[in-house]
Amino acid sequence: MAKRKLEWNDNKLEKFIKEGRGQGRGSEYKPWLTIQDFPSLGRVSRLVGWKTKRVHHFFSDIQTRYFYILDWADSVIDIREHYPLLDIGNEIADIDDPLLKRFIDRKSGTPQVITTTFLITIKDKTGREVQVARSVKSASELGRARTLDKFEAERRYWKSRNIDWGIVTNREIPNTLAKNIEWVHTAIRLEDIGLTHQEGHYYSNILKERLFDCPQPIRKITSYFDKEFNLEPGTGLYIFKHLVATKQIEINVNEKIDLDMLAKDSIKIDLLRGNNSYVSIGQ
Repeated sequence: MAKRKLEWNDNKLEKFIKEGRGQGRGSEYKPWLTIQDFPSLGRVSRLVGWKTKRVHHFFSDIQTRYFYILDWADSVIDIREHYPLLDIGNEIADIDDPLLKRFIDRKSGTPQVITTTFLITIKDKTGREVQVARSVKSASELGRARTLDKFEAERRYWKSRNIDWGIVTNREIPNTLAKNIEWVHTAIRLEDIGLTHQEGHYYSNILKERLFDCPQPIRKITSYFDKEFNLEPGTGLYIFKHLVATKQIEINVNEKIDLDMLAKDSIKIDLLRGNNSYVSIGQ
């Protein structure tokens, strides 16, 4: 689908607000910006989130990789991307601040809406829900004047709301972790390969037993599994990904997952979930 250039004026602003953009939580949230709105210099992505069960929109690989890490972390319970600071004029004491005047459309005179890449709801170790805001940007762009102005506006906005805000660049994102999560991310639902809930439960338990008992590489175990149960080739591997995604088996996701490693040397069957509850979400 061809992307539209985002021409900004009062009518467009009113339209976005009426569409409910930037409103809601969880599955009901609508991001302020979507990939259909304007061209991006990076690769765009649309992904269904584990936490939210909705489609998320991203404009760069950095945003996508950070999202994977957030979706993996057990402490994260909601992810809202491209969150609009619609009330920034009220939150920042002086509405006539020169900083805000820099974010006005030159053609229409309509104030541009500043967005923060992620507004994240997490549950801390005491069980309390807290919000943190993170702006994701390539390290190579940090020196640009407009980027710095935007970050300053965001910093002041979130400080006024007593919400922790920080910048995350490609330097802070562990790519191996993100790529491993990407590899298993689409395998969250066994129904997507035609298995019923009962079948999925049955095959998952048997594969866990095979992985625990067989002194063979993961690749061979999953391949033999397909033949043993007369399943479509690749089904066992998909179930393996599902077990990793749902943390029914524990594996070191900070190192590249190697299917040629012996299962007994690389994974641990963990019925109580893995130790990934508090994956760092960046400073």
